[in-house]
Amino acid sequence: MTAADLLQAAKAKGVLLATAESCTGGMLSAAITDIPGSSAIFDRGFVTYTNAAKMQMLGVAQATLDAHGAVSEEVAAEMATGTRAHSDADIAVAITGIAGPGGSEHKPEGRVCFGLASPKGVTTETVEFGALGRDAVRAAARVHGLALFGYAVDSIAHKT
Repeated sequence: MTAADLLQAAKAKGVLLATAESCTGGMLSAAITDIPGSSAIFDRGFVTYTNAAKMQMLGVAQATLDAHGAVSEEVAAEMATGTRAHSDADIAVAITGIAGPGGSEHKPEGRVCFGLASPKGVTTETVEFGALGRDAVRAAARVHGLALFGYAVDSIAHKT
């Protein structure tokens, strides 16, 4: 789904969107706000690159970070939940991952965890984009984030 398509779909449903981004550093928010008229559907974006920012701005628990690490579905879920709690958004997408270079055997370069919080609840997923290089991983995560928003907007009833 393109950002322009997302704008039209979200506007038609009357829903507000918000983001929480780590490895993408605001790229998902920028993709949405690049479209004229996006203020009708985009509430805010949080760039929480450090663990401290994730805790302070979104309420991610230190215990979750200690147990699972910043690049985990558990943290992505808390980021998405915290985004909805700290905004007026109906739907939030959170992104945390390892864009590269680097990574480890247990958390390789190109691993990105996503959280989606909506009135229907919270879901998470991990996508292994592979060692495509920093720019390509971040771009792929942005595209996937737009798709998650599109899925969520399509799946909810019109907000009254």
